Amino acid sequence: MSDAVNIQDVHDPDDPRLDDFRALNSIDRRPDLPTGKGLVIAEGVLVVQRMLASRFTPHALLGTDRRLDELKDDLAGTEAPFYRTSADVMARVVGFHLNRGVLAAARRVAEPSVAQVVDGARTVAVLEGVNDHENLGSIFRNAAGLGVDAVVFGSGCADPLYRRAVRVSMGHALLVPFARATDWPGDLVMLKERGFRLLAMTPDSEASALAEAMAAARDHRVAVLVGAEGPGLTAAALWLSDLRVRIPMSRGTDSLNVATAAALAFYERIRLDP
Repeated sequence: MSDAVNIQDVHDPDDPRLDDFRALNSIDRRPDLPTGKGLVIAEGVLVVQRMLASRFTPHALLGTDRRLDELKDDLAGTEAPFYRTSADVMARVVGFHLNRGVLAAARRVAEPSVAQVVDGARTVAVLEGVNDHENLGSIFRNAAGLGVDAVVFGSGCADPLYRRAVRVSMGHALLVPFARATDWPGDLVMLKERGFRLLAMTPDSEASALAEAMAAARDHRVAVLVGAEGPGLTAAALWLSDLRVRIPMSRGTDSLNVATAAALAFYERIRLDP
C-alpha cells in the first residue's frame, strides 16, 4: 500500500463523487440518517483523526487544501480519496459554511452486543431516554475523559452516530465502545448477574448522596444509570437498580443537565477507583 494520499481535485459542487456529503442540514435527505444512507460523518481535523483510529473506516474525505496539509500524516496509507476543493464549493455541497474545513464519511459497521461491550469493563454508563444529540455527544466525551469503559443504550435514546453527536463528542462516540439493549429493561438484570452494581441517578431528596454511594461501591463493577432531561429514569429502571443516588444541590435547584450529572458521577468513580 502506498503512503501517498489519494488527492482528487473537485471544482463542481454537483459532482456525484461528493454525494455522500450533500445536504448535511436537510431534515430528510442528510446522508447520516439511519433511514437514508446511514453513514457516519466526521467533521473537523480532530474528529477525522479519531475516525481514522476507530473501527469506522472512511471511504471518502472532502476538504480544503489547508485541512489536507494538517491531515497528510494521518492519511498516509489510506486508500480513501480526499476530494480537495474550495470552502465555497464545500459550502454549496453540504448546505452551509463549514468552519472546520474537512469531512470524512464512513459506513456503519455491525454493532456489538451489550454482553460484549461490558465484558471486562469496570465502569459503564447506561442511558435511558437521552434523546438530545448534544447531550449524548457530551456524555461520550465525558466518558472518554473520566474512565468509563462502555456505554449502553436503553430505550428512547438518540443515535450516537448522528453527525452532531459525533462532533460534540469530539469523535469519542467512534472510540468508546457502545451497544444498544435489545431487551429493555431486562438487560439491567444481565448487568447485575455479571456483578455490576446499578446506581440510578435521580434528584430524589431521599436518595443516597453520590460521593457516599460511589465510596460504598468502590470494590464493585459499577453501572451509572442516567435518564432523560425532565422525566429522568423510568420507574422500571429505578426499580431494577441497586441504589438510587443524587447530587446534593443548593439554592433551590433540583437537578443538573444530564451530561453534567453523568460527568460528576464518572468523576466520583474514577477518583475512588482502586
